[in-house]
Parts: sequence; structure tokens; C-alpha cells
Amino acid sequence: MSPYLLTFARYLMVPIVLLLLGIGLYKILRFFGVKEKTAMGYVLILPWLVGFVVFNIYPVFGSLILSFTNYDLFNPPRWIGIDNYLNIFENSIDFWPSLKLTLLYSLFSVPIGVIGSLMIALLLNMNLKGIGIYRTIYYLPAILPEVSVALLWRWLFNSESGLANYMAMPILKVIGISKPDWFGDSKLVLPAFIIMSVWGIFGTNMVVFLASLKGVSKELYEASELDGANGWNRLINITIPMISPVIFMQTIMGMIGALQIFTVAMFVRPTSAAGQFMNMLIYQKGFQQFRMGEASALAWILFLIILGFTLLVFKSSPIWVYYESEVKR
Repeated sequence: MSPYLLTFARYLMVPIVLLLLGIGLYKILRFFGVKEKTAMGYVLILPWLVGFVVFNIYPVFGSLILSFTNYDLFNPPRWIGIDNYLNIFENSIDFWPSLKLTLLYSLFSVPIGVIGSLMIALLLNMNLKGIGIYRTIYYLPAILPEVSVALLWRWLFNSESGLANYMAMPILKVIGISKPDWFGDSKLVLPAFIIMSVWGIFGTNMVVFLASLKGVSKELYEASELDGANGWNRLINITIPMISPVIFMQTIMGMIGALQIFTVAMFVRPTSAAGQFMNMLIYQKGFQQFRMGEASALAWILFLIILGFTLLVFKSSPIWVYYESEVKR
């Protein structure tokens, strides 16, 4: 049998196996007295559960095991304990610069993304003529392919023919500065990526904030106007507290996304002298140097960093996140 037919046969076996598993699960649940509708519900979510276990749970725990091994894809994994972690922290010349670059990028890009998205949403929440057109325009970045956006930024920041340098040249000539090499100068890589992160204030983040603003009760604004509150007071004392759960969610999601930046860095290809983003380092170790054990260890270190920062934000949430239905004791 040719490899193509064999692959096609395997694809056909998947729905057949899932069907048989569903029938078996239904009969087992009915045998133990589970109601018919409940049993059918479990059967209907069975394909998702199988996919979640096979494509999510298994790889996660598989990578944890691989992080304690020496594995190059061509030979069986060899158990080496915590040597990968010790080598990363003690001997790796790439890890600390990559960690510094990733954390600094997150430190600047997340506040810019959250505050910028909120400001754009506040503007688009106004009842103006033709506001729907502006909302559509500002949402467009959400449907653009990330690879295309990365290549666009790469052209904009090109040191010779980029639009950014072209527009800045009159000012640069006056102050006597040559054309900046945004992705070739290690000192400019981080500022360039922070500028690129401004793109994230548009699209989905802005729409989420806009939806939350629409959910704020108008009666609260009317009552505050009767009390003589101005626009700034209403923003600080009504709008932000009422949408603080959404700000909290956007902060968490933005932080996770910033710490896992990959696509833009992959296609922009900045100089390695500035360090690499953590996901780029993981990709390099695993798929270019074939050191899957070390790549898995790096992935788990990144996971623990993300988990730690997420828990810190959760821990701080009672101070600044307001839930209308919450009863504090």
C-alpha cells in the first residue's frame, strides 16, 4: 500500500474509532443508570475530549518528561535528570539575554496595549455620525494575517528604504544622526518591537473594551451628572471600576501573549546580539539544533514564568477589580 493510501486509511479510521467509542460510552453510561439525554451529551463531547487529551494533555506531559532527557529526534530519549535545567541556568549564554528581552518587552507592551485599547474604545463609544465606519476600520487589524503584518513592519523599519526612516530623515539630519538600523542595532531592537506592539491596541482588544463600555449602566452616569460630576470623575469613579474585570482579563491575556511572542520575531529576524525572545530560543534549540530535551526544559521554564506573573496579577485583583455582584466581608 502506498504511503498516501495508508495515510488516507488512517484518516478514515478516526471517525470510525470515535463512533465506536461513542457507542460504547453511551451503553456504559446507560448501564449505570445515567439519563438518556445526559449520556448523549457526554457522547457528543467525546470527540473534543479525545482531541484535548491527544493534542493538549499528552504533549504537555510528554514535554515535561522530555525536559529530563537528552533527545535529538533521531535516537531514543536518554534520561539525564535535571541536567537540562542546570545547563540552562548555569552554562547557557542565550538564556539570560533572551529572558531579559522577553520580560522587558512584556513590561512595556502590555500597559501600552491595555491603556491604548481602552482609550480607542472610549473614543469609539461616542455617539457620532458615521461611528460605525470608524469601528470597522479600527477592527480590521484583527482579521489581517500576523505573518503579513510582521513583513509589513519589517519593510517599515528597513534601515535603507523603510518608511519610518524616510519620514524621520528631516529631523535626523537636523540633529546629526544617521539612519537607525532598527533590527541590526542591538540597542534599537527592543524599542522597535515596543513600537510594533502599538498595533495590538486595535482589533480584538479594542472591541472587547467597547463591548464592556456598552454594558455600563446609563443610570449611573445620569446620577453622577445630577451630583455635578465631570467627565474625568465619571471615568475614574464609574467607567473604570465597572469595566475593571475586563481590564483584568485583558491584562492577563496581553501578558501571556507578550511573553509568548513568536510570529513577528520569527519573520522580522532581529540581530541575535540583542538576545532572542524565549519562544524563538525554544524553536531554535528544538527544531534547528535538534536538542528537544533542552527545548522542552526552556518551554517549562517559560510556562512557570507565565504562571508566576499570572498568579501575581490574580493576587492583586481584589485591590483594583470590582465585581458588582460580589459581597465583601
